[in-house]
Amino acid sequence: MSSEARTADALAEAAVREIESGMLVGLGTGRAAKRGIHALADRVKNENLKVQCVPTSNGSEALAKELGLELVDFALVEKIDYLFDGADEVDKELRVLKGSGGAMTRERIVAWAADRVVYMVDDSKLVDRLGRNNTLAIAVLAFGLTAIRSELRAMGLIGVCRRDMNGDLFITDNGNLILDVTLEDDADLERISAALNDIPGVIDHGLFLYEADEVLVDRGEGKIERLIRPEEEDQEHG
Repeated sequence: MSSEARTADALAEAAVREIESGMLVGLGTGRAAKRGIHALADRVKNENLKVQCVPTSNGSEALAKELGLELVDFALVEKIDYLFDGADEVDKELRVLKGSGGAMTRERIVAWAADRVVYMVDDSKLVDRLGRNNTLAIAVLAFGLTAIRSELRAMGLIGVCRRDMNGDLFITDNGNLILDVTLEDDADLERISAALNDIPGVIDHGLFLYEADEVLVDRGEGKIERLIRPEEEDQEHG
């Protein structure tokens, strides 16, 4: 097994280690989350782990079904015990940038309903400010596209409609468009997040400023670092 494969396994195994029988587990979306889904399926098979799962995208749902995981309709669920997911960027305050997969609307709802939220990244995703290497994804209704883009420009958020590999407009699982906008170095993330939440027709965005309870960082060679939100560290040492 290559070093890269061992590292991927270590990150995925760390992400699902806390999961116990009887839990309702949220399944994130993206490459890192896929590794976690595989690792969870291995535990279900090898340890006779009894869990139910809520996927955050059609892709994660298809993979979970393929691997034999038991799925639950989130429309019937009040609370999630544990969610693992990937991230595009993480800053020193454990604020997270998401949206490269276009699934942030469902990802946020499941994170909101989860008792514990864990993100899994490699160390290249750690940044001094969100938006350093990625654009901010904003999911919008096509109905209000032009008016929404005008309001975003007034906020200093300039970007383009996301397109797929064929050049067609990217459509999310919920039927929305994605605007990818640039975050300036001095962007006030809290202000931008609040303003986006108030714009009619903006469905969601990739600023996950408060969701993370823990971030697992792949430092290479199978070494995983745990970054815990400061208030949780205080509780652990209290």
